[in-house]
Amino acid sequence: MLGIELTPEHELDRLVDLGVRAEAAGYDAVYSTCHYNNRDPWAFLSRLAMATDEVRLGPGVANPYETHPVTLASRIATLDEASGGRAVFGLGPGDPSTLSNLGLADKRGLRSVLEAFKVAQRLWAGERVDHDGTFDATDAGLNYEPPQGASIPVHVGGEGPHMCRMAAKHADGLLYNGSHPDDLAWAREQVDDGLDARPDERGAFELIAYAAVSVDTDEEAAREAARPPVAFITAGAAPPVLKRHGIDPEAAEAIGEHVAAGEFSEAFERVTPAMIDAFCMAGTPETVRERAAAVAEYADGLVVGSPLGPDLEASIDLAAEAVDGLF
Repeated sequence: MLGIELTPEHELDRLVDLGVRAEAAGYDAVYSTCHYNNRDPWAFLSRLAMATDEVRLGPGVANPYETHPVTLASRIATLDEASGGRAVFGLGPGDPSTLSNLGLADKRGLRSVLEAFKVAQRLWAGERVDHDGTFDATDAGLNYEPPQGASIPVHVGGEGPHMCRMAAKHADGLLYNGSHPDDLAWAREQVDDGLDARPDERGAFELIAYAAVSVDTDEEAAREAARPPVAFITAGAAPPVLKRHGIDPEAAEAIGEHVAAGEFSEAFERVTPAMIDAFCMAGTPETVRERAAAVAEYADGLVVGSPLGPDLEASIDLAAEAVDGLF
């Protein structure tokens, strides 16, 4: 599976054009990031559903804190209906740097993610649901049935060992936020542990590298464009991940403080070459293909994530060509 992440930081007409371009370039799925400070991902995905024919569509990823999980289930079901059965439910614990702005930083956790998609699957199957857990629901139900019903794929976004194992046991895929083969090798170990407890009736499972990619014919231009997403990734990276790549935790913490304060230029300036190497496939198409091939040793699929490159339209095509045949 080859997917692409598009961020609603652009006007919606341009975003839809980018999604149409991605479908023409051969991507199998388009995911929209979900951050309150960008445009609404559901408005974007709904419009893209009307403009495309085959590409799968979904959030990359929604979280069960900003929106009640029953409402999230209905939004995915609506997207599935609008796209003729092409929705995929990307769900995860959310980005700490933006959730903290909403007073939700302490709400992140595995149990809430698991409960949210388990309830969603029951709702999509036409059940009425009572739930008392990380959220409450009483006799909740949908008054319509999505085309895929309970078979709408669930892709869990996560990085921690428990989230990786939970996804392998219960979901259809793991969107692992990683661009480096060392991280994907580690993720594969966690996934394999989870698959040992996966019931056969749940079917196939995909470990998908949700990788920051910045590609351009100019190597340095591609690396420079990688600074913004690498800053966010570094700020949110767990201590074991930082240690794996030899990155100073205090440097990462300083970047996170600037991000949380909205001081983005200062955060981006603190990004080092080592951080770019660890957290982004950045460079020429040849460089990106080499990195993607190394990741393909462990991952079943790849989502080409932002920034994509200094020329967004050209980078969509360059990235698709660079990884052609690997996934």
